[in-house]
Amino acid sequence: MEIGFTKCHGSGNDFPLVDGRALTLSEPDWAQLARALADRSGPVGGDGLLVLTEGDAQAAFGMRMFNSDGSEAETCLNGLRCVARAGFEALGIGGATARLKTSHAAVAQAAPLAESVYTVEETAGPATLDLARWPLTGAGAQLIDAPLATLPGGRRFTAVAMPNPHLVTFVDTVDEAELVAIGTVCEAAPAWLPNRANVSFVEVRDADTLFVRTFERGVGLTDSCGSAMAASTYAACLTGRVAFDHDVTVLNRGGLVRARATEAAMVTLHGNATWEWDGVVTVDLAQARAGALRVLRHYDAEIAAWARVADAAR
Repeated sequence: MEIGFTKCHGSGNDFPLVDGRALTLSEPDWAQLARALADRSGPVGGDGLLVLTEGDAQAAFGMRMFNSDGSEAETCLNGLRCVARAGFEALGIGGATARLKTSHAAVAQAAPLAESVYTVEETAGPATLDLARWPLTGAGAQLIDAPLATLPGGRRFTAVAMPNPHLVTFVDTVDEAELVAIGTVCEAAPAWLPNRANVSFVEVRDADTLFVRTFERGVGLTDSCGSAMAASTYAACLTGRVAFDHDVTVLNRGGLVRARATEAAMVTLHGNATWEWDGVVTVDLAQARAGALRVLRHYDAEIAAWARVADAAR
């Protein structure tokens, strides 16, 4: 079959995005499509697959996000901005409520972060601390800036669901080898963490700036994870490292977002939704393999505009 898509990214978190309203696929086929399109060794590649879906009585449109291993995430805030842009353009609107797998989020086109950078404001939450909902067993009802005996290294973690699960620890300097080691333990779905979790190492650069590096569930080490940046912002506020209701810049390997967390556990992000190119690719769903690719259009001005932001962030 042939699949049309837009290759896009939010803060360097890159995805093929398809209009699922025009596709009828079984659940196993959606997982196979994600594996095919997100395969970094294939012609498209990405951190996962984004799908624009129909809305309902509460939402103008919906979103699904599949990780590169075919598993479906509860949310993806970098991806949500891209899906929101696609939804705005498809429906001719500038703001809406979007339906996610297990929640809703408010999204709206916002003032550009920088010249020629399409920017979306998204508000998600409330973040939750209830470990029974993950589940994460053996750590009590909540985990706030405390050791987790089942992980190596003795670091102190805060466990936050956005609603996907995140383990956040604050470090002086990110040690990627240690991050990968801890993330790999969680990725193995041990008995105490059967649904796995995202793991983030966070540097507090100053009262207005965080740097986040994430091992993402179903993906691995990633340049950016939107829900991780939201969870890290909330965890920084919860532990007194950053003030609630205060705008912070959250840096990552892919660029940045602006973030604000409230005591009501809502987190608002302002970030990019950048189109890179449109394409059509043949897909063998049975083999989860993408084949012949035709690139229809490049968005050179958008790519260059974000490159300037990312270079400045670094």
